[in-house]
Parts: sequence; C-alpha cells; structure tokens
Amino acid sequence: MRIVDSFYVKSAIEPKDYPASAYPEFAFAGRSNVGKSTLINLLTNHKGLAKISSHPGKTRTLNFFLIRWKDDELEKQGFMQFTDLPGYGFAETSLAEQESWRKMVNKYFEQREQLRGIMVLADIRHPADKKDILLLEILRLREIDHCVIATKSDKIPKNKIAATVKELAKGLGLGDTPIYPVSALNNVGMEQITSWLARSITA
Repeated sequence: MRIVDSFYVKSAIEPKDYPASAYPEFAFAGRSNVGKSTLINLLTNHKGLAKISSHPGKTRTLNFFLIRWKDDELEKQGFMQFTDLPGYGFAETSLAEQESWRKMVNKYFEQREQLRGIMVLADIRHPADKKDILLLEILRLREIDHCVIATKSDKIPKNKIAATVKELAKGLGLGDTPIYPVSALNNVGMEQITSWLARSITA
C-alpha cells in the first residue's frame, strides 16, 4: 500500500461535529510531543498536513484527515481517514484540561463507528509510561485493534534498537500486539505501518 493523496478535513471536539465518513478510520494516540503529527506528515508525504506545535499539549481537538491509497500489487485503491488525537500527560496542562481531553477521547472511542484501529506512539528512549499502559488496557477492553509505534529510534544506537524495543514491549505488556520502531529523521519504519494499515483495512 502507498498513500497517494491526503487532505485536512476538519477539527472537532464533540461527536456531533465529527465529519461524516464511510471509510475505515485510524487514530494516532500518545503523549504530547511524541511525534504524532510528524508521523502523519511522513506517512502521507505531505509536509504540513498535520500541524506540528513547538508547545506540547497545544492540540486540543480531534483533527481529521482524508487519505487516498493505492495497492499496485493487488490493483486496488480506496480511501481511509486518519485522526490525530490530542496528546496526553503534558505537565503544564491543568487537571481540568486533562480530564476534558480524556472525556473527548473516550467519546471518540465509544461513538466513532468507522474506527478500525489505533496507533499508539511511545518514545523509544523512555521506559513504559503509565498513561500508555492505561490506554492500551482501554483498547484491549474495548477490543479496538491497535499497534504500538516506537518513535525517535534514531536517538539510540542501531545495535540497541531490537533490545530496547523488546524491553519497551515487555514494560507495556504488549503480548502479541505488534510494535514498530520508526525514525522521522531517517524516514525508517513507514513500510511496516502501511502494511499494518493494509491488513487492517482488508480484515
């Protein structure tokens, strides 16, 4: 699968404002500043599609994008949607703001019928985060398909990536859930993600 076109659709907070869609939808979740917007821009090869803020925690809405894809091998093409979820866990946001974000995301999980899967982003340089663990537990309980993307893999030596990913997967309690190391700097790991998306669309 390759992504051939992408468009910003709209931003929303409440379900009544979500864009109508008949296409499978995939959301990006993770802590603030983990690289969700950067990954969306890399996957779509569309610089600036998802706005990257210099102030972590600034994104406070669900941001929806329409994606056109092609599979040359299978001679298929179609559409899907990406949703950039607000980041969580940024220290400078108030507890009230964090609670409003939690409610916003829970409504999305509960009411977005098109939702096909979640990509949970975690920084490869740090041990398993409690908020990531909690999110993964919620996804398992809701039986929402998901994978974990270990971002910023260029920040550690190549010969330590495999062991670090294994340790992170253990800390997150992933079991059979796939985890993919990626690097925005080196544009590494995108094919694993598009393969996961392709499998999820046809599942």
